[in-house]
Amino acid sequence: MVNKKGQKGQRSYSAYNASNYLIATPASASTSTESETGEKQESEWRNGEHGEESGGGGGECAVKDKHALYQRAVQSPKGDISYLQKFFLNYVGGRTPLHLREDFCGTALICTEWVRADSRRTAVGLDLDEEALRWGLQNNICKAGVDAYSRVHLFCGNVLDDISKATRIEADESLVPELTRKLAEQSVHDENEKSDFDGQPSNLEGQSDGGVFTAAQKLPGPDMVCSFNYSCCCLQKRADLVKYFREALKTINEDGGIFAMDLYGGTSSECALKLRRRFEKFSYTWEQEEFDIINRTTRISLHFRLNNNQGVIRHAFSYYWRLWTIPEVKECLLEAGFSSVHFWIKQMSDTHERDDDEATATDSKAKYEEVASFLQKDAWNAYIVAVAPRKFCPSRE
Repeated sequence: MVNKKGQKGQRSYSAYNASNYLIATPASASTSTESETGEKQESEWRNGEHGEESGGGGGECAVKDKHALYQRAVQSPKGDISYLQKFFLNYVGGRTPLHLREDFCGTALICTEWVRADSRRTAVGLDLDEEALRWGLQNNICKAGVDAYSRVHLFCGNVLDDISKATRIEADESLVPELTRKLAEQSVHDENEKSDFDGQPSNLEGQSDGGVFTAAQKLPGPDMVCSFNYSCCCLQKRADLVKYFREALKTINEDGGIFAMDLYGGTSSECALKLRRRFEKFSYTWEQEEFDIINRTTRISLHFRLNNNQGVIRHAFSYYWRLWTIPEVKECLLEAGFSSVHFWIKQMSDTHERDDDEATATDSKAKYEEVASFLQKDAWNAYIVAVAPRKFCPSRE
């Protein structure tokens, strides 16, 4: 459980949700350091380079940034992508998945890794938290290069609404001057080629009007939609969960595709709990408060302690979650219109008899297996995979 505990970043509320579902959380994390935390230090914290490990955050300065810490501690984009491809080939097949949509995407790390690996791929990321989106644009997508930036489309909006209502998040000169310059040069080059070809100036696809991405419908329908890091627990009403699943389903490619989400559970998930994991430059704590068995709700907080007395970032991220059960999720997915639902589960180390370092090593080697039934354990993680039916298209028959 420790290697996938957590959620995406947020500011005044958990951002991969509709804001009215959650108890408000602080506008900024409670931070304690032995040095001053003024503008100069904040600037230094945000200037580190990402490493190549799963979540990045390899630089000494970057390790003090809460988003970089989160990515390093919680996310494993390459692992998630590997399973997504496996699920697609198992349940859909017939073609190579090239188009991904990441809901509740936060810093869009999965989007970035997805397009980085293959020049044919595109990705769409959707989240309510503009701060996290812009951080990911600058620190993940733009650092992957101009080509990667051109194939990732970020939107600030509610996952319960059609993406046409979301605002496109794009690079500007103040955010990434060098990338903007290269994109402008490329646009002029493309425009000249287009004019030479047909004598008419073209409207660049993806051009925005008043901040709203009017060409959203021109993007390829995703082969795969994912909602990871337990983001669906932000949705606390059953009606909203079904509505979200329906929104996800209607975007999927007409030739079929999959929706994948993750969930955690076990007896330890329904009680107060603290789990710690140590890294080279910091340690990470997942704290779960008391569990309400009537409403199945709890508050989760993520804390970071930097090594060498560099400081403690308490409540870097906090979430008020409704912990859904697997049968509830399955029922909602089928009601939303998916044709079948599959479960891939792996047992995690016992939270009551664990050495944090040994448990981390053991859990990271464990594999998810498809199951039809699973006896309750102290802790488990699951991928829930829903298959979208192929949409009937008379012109293809």
